[in-house]
Amino acid sequence: MLQKSNAAKLHHYVPQGYLRGFATDHERVTAVPLDRAREPFTTSVKNVAARTHFHTVEGLMKPDEFEKMLSGVEGDAMGIIRRLETGEFPLPKEDRSALSFYVALQAVRGPDTRTTMEHLQAKIVRVEIGASGRKNVGRWVKENLGFDATEEQAQRIWDEGTQPAGPPITFSNLAHIQHMVKAAGQLSPYILNRPWSLVRFDRRSLITSDAPVSLIPNPDDEPWKGVGFGTAWGISFPLTRKLGLLMDNPMVMIEKLDAGDPQIQSIRAAIITGKTDRVQVGTTVMERLFNEHTADNASEYLYRHPDDEKFVPGELHEPRLTNVSVNGFTDAEFDGDPWFERFSASAD
Repeated sequence: MLQKSNAAKLHHYVPQGYLRGFATDHERVTAVPLDRAREPFTTSVKNVAARTHFHTVEGLMKPDEFEKMLSGVEGDAMGIIRRLETGEFPLPKEDRSALSFYVALQAVRGPDTRTTMEHLQAKIVRVEIGASGRKNVGRWVKENLGFDATEEQAQRIWDEGTQPAGPPITFSNLAHIQHMVKAAGQLSPYILNRPWSLVRFDRRSLITSDAPVSLIPNPDDEPWKGVGFGTAWGISFPLTRKLGLLMDNPMVMIEKLDAGDPQIQSIRAAIITGKTDRVQVGTTVMERLFNEHTADNASEYLYRHPDDEKFVPGELHEPRLTNVSVNGFTDAEFDGDPWFERFSASAD
């Protein structure tokens, strides 16, 4: 039986320990809403980047078990970051791997990821229902939902299913957790297998956000071209307001070599063991690289030290609740006829 009263209620999708790196000694951090109708406000780190029971799994004897597991992962990562602050770099292989997984986890654990999952699934279901045609809704319900729909139910499913945004779909906490863990495991090698640059700032500072892992596209690519963890020119992650981690493009080191050149394997081994990692002095150019991409990748909020207002980019986008948009055939209009019948008639 679920015992919510004994479980942690407010679950952070950006860890408090991480946010302290951008806060005052009294753990005060300034939140900057991307919604221009709202003003920035300063509060405790425990009050931001969190939702009630965001990781609670219904039906477990310990419903906040995953939240406690996350706390362990976060605690290990914070220990590694504190060592980076004191000058330890490059990291031992195990710590480098642990920090890679933590960064990957931060890329997929926010509400924007959950909303994106729901958005994509709704678009897929919309096409399934609409392409099948109104007369086949009952069959779709039986095959996908497992019950015989009444005519009233079928009409409601058709109306909701074919609306522009698709039907209302909500992923459970468990589904989000499963996706989060799987995705972090899949993405962490793309972080681990890059040369790392640890950038130390003195006069300038970094900000962070509710989606702090940013993919930096190749500057030579066309704006319309997508960017992913495997194709990004770089991956940036602000560790603290004075410390940034930039995962560089590994292809720079091997792109001039032939595919069968034995040096490629040596370079890859050097990258994964941290032998190609380096420390950089934080310049104005580097601060802008981090902060502009952090701001551009944010979903609803930026977070900064109360003294760092001048490092927030001037042009901020509106809140962006999903990190992937689907266009094209998923936006097709449906008139009630099955697509395959329409195509067959056109072929005749």
